[in-house]
Amino acid sequence: MTENTQVQKPQSIGVALVAPGGYANDEPALTRGILALQQQGCVVYDYYDPEAKFQRFGGTDAARVEQIYAAIDNPHVQIVLVLRGSYGMSRLLPLLDFRRLAASKKIFVGHSDVTALHLALFAQTGATSLAGPMLCSDFGAAELSEFTMSHFWQCVRQPEQTIEVAAAGNPTLRVSGTLWGGNLAMLTHLVGTSYLPQIEDGILFLEDIGEHPYRIERMMLQLHYAGILGRQQAIVLGDFSNYRLAEHDNGYDFDAMLAYLRANIPVPILTGLPFGHIRDKVTLPVGAQALLHSDTNGFQLATQNQLVLAS
Repeated sequence: MTENTQVQKPQSIGVALVAPGGYANDEPALTRGILALQQQGCVVYDYYDPEAKFQRFGGTDAARVEQIYAAIDNPHVQIVLVLRGSYGMSRLLPLLDFRRLAASKKIFVGHSDVTALHLALFAQTGATSLAGPMLCSDFGAAELSEFTMSHFWQCVRQPEQTIEVAAAGNPTLRVSGTLWGGNLAMLTHLVGTSYLPQIEDGILFLEDIGEHPYRIERMMLQLHYAGILGRQQAIVLGDFSNYRLAEHDNGYDFDAMLAYLRANIPVPILTGLPFGHIRDKVTLPVGAQALLHSDTNGFQLATQNQLVLAS
């Protein structure tokens, strides 16, 4: 382990870096991310070793588990921030003691592949975590997103957050329930396992990248046929981008797919949530209670987040 620290300041925040999935394929982004955290008042504990990467992963399975344990065992750490997504979290699920993770009271942060950790932690222990920015793609971006940074730090410092989205074409509703979800492919991947929480009357948020509309539809239908979507109060879609249509799609695009889902899944489906593989993203507490209010002008998503830093 290497440790990057700065002079201790009052109310400084201890942030541990771990790589449960892919390794840092952009070394400058890794360096920028650590510097950005330090400039934002954090003491950074870096448990990722670039020299120990294994195949496409940030270390062997056992080594990546040890990164997580080292982070939660450090009494100076409040936030455990994931390096990047890609793939690898799924391999660690049977190796992790989720009660040990929950008992640490650390704030786990990330998205994409990290969805598996968020959902498994909540399913196994009821503990919440944050679907939010990651080191390389967000804190390590060549130009930091003020929106992403501001919303993240507000989320970890204030127990109540309200996201307001201007979006036309959404159904009118007012519902409350458990906020949960994340990356669509990762959530679908957990169906039928003990790592997927059984949520009744929840508010399900979803995002993905590089998935053609027919693949999104196929995964959504799997969740529907498995009885998962029908138990929700609403489905809120974030960013689905970076896919490529072909000539033979013949008009079958995201909007066509969405119209089909809305006609065949008896649950309100909203779009426009600023979350996913995008520059400006919100941070969402997975497992928190939320209130969703939508009308013709857009929607509001208010959350009650108990994962706040001690003042």
